[in-house]
Amino acid sequence: MELDLTGAGWRKSTYSNNGGDCVEVADGYPGVMPVRDSKDPEGPALVLPVEAWTSFVAAVRSSEFDVQL
Repeated sequence: MELDLTGAGWRKSTYSNNGGDCVEVADGYPGVMPVRDSKDPEGPALVLPVEAWTSFVAAVRSSEFDVQL
């Protein structure tokens, strides 16, 4: 299944810094979460199942990954 994201309302993560390391998501797609790199808005987007996106966000918030927010 191909998802048409041409009219997507993209928003940056509140955890993105101002140095360009930004992740954008598009709400309003039942069951999936489109995700893209804000530095390449014309590039590809990942379309993840909502459950996978929710698990990823929870892991980031709990510092499961070795990243600095």
